[in-house]
Amino acid sequence: MTQVLCIGSVLWDMIGHSASHMKQGSDVPGRITRLPGGVALNIAMTLKRFGVDPVVLSSVGRDAEGDALISACEGMGIDCDYVYRSDDLPTDRYMAIEGANGLIAAIADAHSLETTGEKILAPLTLGPFGTPESPFSGTISLDGNLTQNLLEYIAVSPLFAKCNLCVAPASPGKAERLLPLITHKRALLYVNLEEANLLCQTEYQTASEAAQALLIKGAHRVLVTDGARPACDAGQGQSLLQTPPDVLETRVTGAGDTFMAAHMAAELAGAARAEALHHALETAARYVSGDTAL
Repeated sequence: MTQVLCIGSVLWDMIGHSASHMKQGSDVPGRITRLPGGVALNIAMTLKRFGVDPVVLSSVGRDAEGDALISACEGMGIDCDYVYRSDDLPTDRYMAIEGANGLIAAIADAHSLETTGEKILAPLTLGPFGTPESPFSGTISLDGNLTQNLLEYIAVSPLFAKCNLCVAPASPGKAERLLPLITHKRALLYVNLEEANLLCQTEYQTASEAAQALLIKGAHRVLVTDGARPACDAGQGQSLLQTPPDVLETRVTGAGDTFMAAHMAAELAGAARAEALHHALETAARYVSGDTAL
């Protein structure tokens, strides 16, 4: 199996979902579930499904919620041996409300991850995955739940100079944290159109326009999605456009992470760019339709 480091948020997702159309102030019947989540973990779970061996680097509390989360991850075959376990910080949580008309609102409480900071990177500085003299040269997924300061450090650190870096903002509210990583020479940036526009500080109407703008800003390679509209993979002398399958949307939380992980897995398996993009769009469509779990 190919080994990938997944750096970022590992937490509990609290998802309230209703089949009703919702707006601000709505009070409707539905279901509330608690699931292992966070961008890094969502990516790790999907990678595992496609035969990749993920190792998560994150921060999880030594509280009951943290113990249950680590146990759930290990039960899925995800390596949590190098997760930083804090005695005094609680396990992070994410809360979202979804309706028939999509995501209504969400709050990500990743304060423990932010407080832990660069301690989660110890396995890349002290081993077993790398040292300053011998940096990690495999594939890393990285998400914007890390602090701005830590992402700035990663952007210039020799520890990340030889790896293939797959980067996601985590949410539009954290997209601008990724600005220091745009020009990283080994980075593939995964963003939706809203996040791309925030990074470009311009309102582009299509994924293709936004992708080209990011390349002009110095990006090595970008993959921009736009919901049910065409997605664009641009960079390294190529630009590809593909339209996602038309499906009935039953859930949205985790869809972008599923897309990113499926694309990573396909490219790690040697798929051509067009094939990898098709595979990622198909996998994400099945996920939002409710046909497959993370």
